[in-house]
Amino acid sequence: MRRSYKFLLRPTVGQAIALTACLNDHRALYNAALEHRRTAYAKAGVSVRYGEQSADLKHIRAADAGGQGRGSFSSQQATLRRLDKAFAAFFARLKAGRTPGFPRFKGTGRFDTVEWPRDGDGCRWDSQPEHPSAAYVRLQGIGRSGAR
Repeated sequence: MRRSYKFLLRPTVGQAIALTACLNDHRALYNAALEHRRTAYAKAGVSVRYGEQSADLKHIRAADAGGQGRGSFSSQQATLRRLDKAFAAFFARLKAGRTPGFPRFKGTGRFDTVEWPRDGDGCRWDSQPEHPSAAYVRLQGIGRSGAR
């Protein structure tokens, strides 16, 4: 069973800047992976899949330690899965004979979600027994922020 939670975060100014940088890093990863797929198909007629891009993620993180390297590996894999899901939906619509709508590059206002797939893998819930209505979430590269 998969659960999803939505919380209102109360980040500090520094954390808000780090969250924006995290979102921009994930958007850049999504757009670069999309460009990689488009270029590989246009130049060589080769389809690039999630597994290949996920395997390249280790090298991308090593080459860009201040950018892509500071985020959670599993959340970056979730971003690549998001792109793979967009391609799967595109091909399903194409096969069904509907208007396909090829996956698009995401601008600043069109990419507003980052997924951390599991607790303890880039994110950690930190509840406070003395404050049962308050919870904290610790995100890799951002720190601990209050959530309600």
